[in-house]
Amino acid sequence: MGRAAGSGFLRLLLGLAAWGGPGGAAGTSPVCGCCPGPVRNGSSVAQYCRSHPALVLQGRCCLRGDVEQGLIEGLDLGNCSSPLLCAGFQAARRALLIDLTETPLENIPNATFRGFTRLQSISLPLALECPGGSVAWASVTTQGHSRTCRGQRNPCNSSGELAWLCPETSLCAPDGPGLFQCLCSGGHRGYKCLREGTFPLLLFYGTLGAVTTSLALLAWGTQRRKAKAS
Repeated sequence: MGRAAGSGFLRLLLGLAAWGGPGGAAGTSPVCGCCPGPVRNGSSVAQYCRSHPALVLQGRCCLRGDVEQGLIEGLDLGNCSSPLLCAGFQAARRALLIDLTETPLENIPNATFRGFTRLQSISLPLALECPGGSVAWASVTTQGHSRTCRGQRNPCNSSGELAWLCPETSLCAPDGPGLFQCLCSGGHRGYKCLREGTFPLLLFYGTLGAVTTSLALLAWGTQRRKAKAS
């Protein structure tokens, strides 16, 4: 077997592994097959995937099968006829680039991209704005009927306006384009991180066990009396 044939065989094996692997695999998520046909030749996803030997094309996804089976690095849902995003779109939340051009999408709620912290490029129909608005991206360009948003900004670092939204007992953390979350710090927990100390697991599970045991004994006693009465 020649080097070229061996390389092709290896890529096939990686593709099969990625198709059935966890964490955004095409075999467990419908997003890679929700649009007919493979990744479009002219899409940014196809160009990116073919320029990186470790990546494989499978359905509408560009997968990294050699590092983490089924990890979706790129997603091309362009030229789909549905006005709605495919089911399982959240499976691509670790993708670096997404192409949604040439679709009849009319609106995408910003919360749809919650958790898409690795996203660095997304191409959309010209009628749609960038997720999180243009301020959430380093650059926004338009060409023909499409808009491309590149370089997702960290909302916690790029502006001090969000700092006051998180309590002093928490840290601001990015959670997608224009989105953030407040992570409790310094041993704080609970609503608005107002409680201190770790969660009392021993007390919680002890109480839960006692209540469960009491209910089980009560049910057993009730059933036993009914059995004797009959």
